[in-house]
Amino acid sequence: MFRQPVLIYNPAAGALRRNPERILQRTIAALAHGDIAPRPLPTSAPGHADSLAREAVRQGADLVLVLGGDGTVNEVVQGLIDSDVPLGVLPGGTANVLAMELGLGSRLESAAKRLTEFEPRPVALGRITGSFGSRYFLLMAGAGLDANIVYEVSAGLKNAVGKLAYWAAGFARFFQRVDQLEVRVLTNGDDKIHQCGFALVSRVRNYGGDLEIASGASLHDDHFEVVLFEGSNPLRYAWYMLNVAAKRVQRVRGVRVMRAHQVKILTEAPVQIDGEYLGRQSVSIEIVPGALQLLLPVRRP
Repeated sequence: MFRQPVLIYNPAAGALRRNPERILQRTIAALAHGDIAPRPLPTSAPGHADSLAREAVRQGADLVLVLGGDGTVNEVVQGLIDSDVPLGVLPGGTANVLAMELGLGSRLESAAKRLTEFEPRPVALGRITGSFGSRYFLLMAGAGLDANIVYEVSAGLKNAVGKLAYWAAGFARFFQRVDQLEVRVLTNGDDKIHQCGFALVSRVRNYGGDLEIASGASLHDDHFEVVLFEGSNPLRYAWYMLNVAAKRVQRVRGVRVMRAHQVKILTEAPVQIDGEYLGRQSVSIEIVPGALQLLLPVRRP
């Protein structure tokens, strides 16, 4: 039983924007079914969730729940590094990739009830290092085309139409040639440099909440699934995305899939982690085993 849980929530997130107080009350009521009574902590600006999580840990919190999008979850992860305080997530954002990956679904109240039956277990994180320093990610890092799309998504359009905003930004990119980048992938006993237009370094199968690219990725493993998309012709990427929707992209010519513990983006390229744009730079990405306690479904015998 958790004695000092907190609930960090983003009032501007997709699921909360229309009526945050009512949704918050219903979420807390659903958590009460599992005897979890968290202290609510609202974010007030980008980056605030990080400091809220750090302060909650300092004050003795024994569980940190997040109600917001994957970007808010990522901020909280930064604040939980070097602590044993478990993280629990609730679907409150646009894509909710992690909530979907854990089988919580997108319905907030039912997800809250289901979450109370989860147990904390250690999982690996990705750590990305560049000119900004180092940051951790729980879901994925992307370089090239998808990071460009993340950068170009209009906040206003995202608020209005949700995930369709990413499709709109992606469609606009299909009229431009895709810049190429060099990626060094370190697998067991192998170290090769590849050229591609989009590199995905993933810990999860889901991409965008309802698509699947890294179908062999798992939070339970201590490695990344790396998916590289080759070519510069934008029509080729339209074909890739059609196959993503059909769940067969890994069998398409021009798509390379590998397992790795370290990846280096050698070209100065646009980079994103967990849907948050980090800028245009070369970066190093490595796996950090057991870096976070995460509420996961109970293992069945």
